[in-house]
Amino acid sequence: MDLQAKKTALRKIPHGVYVVGVKQGTQLNAFTATWLTQVSFTPPLVALGIKKDSHSLEMIRSDRVFSVNLLGKSQKPLAEHFVKPASVVGEKLKDVPHRPGKTGAPVLEEAIAYFECEVREIANEHGDHAVVIGEVVEAGAPKDEPALTLMDTGWHYGG
Repeated sequence: MDLQAKKTALRKIPHGVYVVGVKQGTQLNAFTATWLTQVSFTPPLVALGIKKDSHSLEMIRSDRVFSVNLLGKSQKPLAEHFVKPASVVGEKLKDVPHRPGKTGAPVLEEAIAYFECEVREIANEHGDHAVVIGEVVEAGAPKDEPALTLMDTGWHYGG
């Protein structure tokens, strides 16, 4: 296989840019994610890809909830804020307006839409990312704006 062609082809998969909120007890965190898709209408399920060695995955395994905050095309700086390394866990949300959602996971006040999930399954024993399947239990769409995509940012994640 041509590894460069494989990388280029996989990077052409369209992705959104999301801020995923997590909680473990009273500790909150959030991170920027791009690997997310809906996988069922009934019940409403989404699949989220997350690095297996991340602190956020540990938090998801513990409290089994997460929020997905969709950003508008002008909100790249907000997405960048949540790309920070895990060493700032607990401080990432400090200056970002947010509230606890129905699940307790953080919902960003500036999100154009959001949904909250309860974890139903965690899979992918072979890869470097876990696949978290969550059932949507709450949602809101306060702003009617186009969503930020990975292509809008100029970033590359995948391949």
